[in-house]
Amino acid sequence: MDQAQVEVRVLGSLSQVAAAEWDACACPEATDGGRSFDPFTTHRFLSALEESGSVGPGTGWQPQYLTVHLDGQMVAAAPMYAKSHSQGEYIFDHNWAHAYEHAGGRYYPKLQIAAPFTPATGRRFLTRPGYETVGISALTQGAVQLASENQISSLHVTFCTEAEVEAGTQMGLMHRTTQQFHWLNDGYADFDGFLAALSSRKRKTLRKERRQAQGFGGEIRTYTGAQLRPEHWDAFWTFYQDTGARKWGSPYLTRPFFDLGHETMADDIALVFAERDGVPIAGALNFIGRETLYGRYWGCIEHHPCLHFELCYYRAIDLAIALGLKRVEAGAQGEHKLARGYLPTQTHSLHWVGDPNFADAIARYLDAEREAIDEEIELLTDYGPFRKPDVEEQQ
Repeated sequence: MDQAQVEVRVLGSLSQVAAAEWDACACPEATDGGRSFDPFTTHRFLSALEESGSVGPGTGWQPQYLTVHLDGQMVAAAPMYAKSHSQGEYIFDHNWAHAYEHAGGRYYPKLQIAAPFTPATGRRFLTRPGYETVGISALTQGAVQLASENQISSLHVTFCTEAEVEAGTQMGLMHRTTQQFHWLNDGYADFDGFLAALSSRKRKTLRKERRQAQGFGGEIRTYTGAQLRPEHWDAFWTFYQDTGARKWGSPYLTRPFFDLGHETMADDIALVFAERDGVPIAGALNFIGRETLYGRYWGCIEHHPCLHFELCYYRAIDLAIALGLKRVEAGAQGEHKLARGYLPTQTHSLHWVGDPNFADAIARYLDAEREAIDEEIELLTDYGPFRKPDVEEQQ
């Protein structure tokens, strides 16, 4: 294919791209009217972030969307941002930044290809079907060239797919592995079917936690699609602010984001509330993908035993089984998820650093880190809550 036909553009706003044109690259699987694999790189999600002021001036996430055009047709895109900090990424490089600046370099701004504030694995190099090779090549070369020509320290592609890792490393990007805890649906008919796969002791623990959670004195309800009402977001905003203030100092998302989400993404959302006399006292926000339920935010105004586990983990399992989904990704970190059936899983990122000496040091670090992550996943999986048939038979 003649590379002279390929044009890479940098856009400061998603309003410069028609939704259908962007989504033809971001979620071509949804053209049949079904769900996208995940909503986090769709035009509606990224536009809500931008229009709500959650990204843009003053946030440290300045849109620099990449688009690739072949003979006038847009065939690939990437949600890229110029970052002035490393917040809201969940695959952290604070130590890299400190070392780089301690050596006299300027680490920020950097370039980040990501779904902002979203530690969920998904495609980051978005291509129309049939244009994967040329699209990923043009996006990668375009991003690296932009960084190099503007003396930007580095490029990071976070929570990308294994296929993108393979393509990216072939083009010289460095591969990093990290770890999350995911629940996998082994064809369970219901929650009891899942419990049957656990050891007897763990089964009893989970049942006890669910009973304790129900003791808060109200009801737990799940709202999605047309069931969602504007007042639900008033309650959830209170929860989200409380959690954001404790975890990050201030919330990443603005209040208007939730209003825009209600208007454009209601079918992508499942909101789980603990209510007393119709008043929500705790809530968990999930996004629904084609194969995965994504747990994103939780908060409360009252603390009750095990209510967090019930709303965030057990109700997510219930919903995933009901919807026939393959897995639940319950967000970043949290080894406490292991005892509740969420197993350690590799997550991936790609990195480019302009300074060759610093890049060499990071490459050596990543080699050691990958080995350590592999060992930790193996160890944690062995300590998981699932029945070991040979042990059960001996008992």
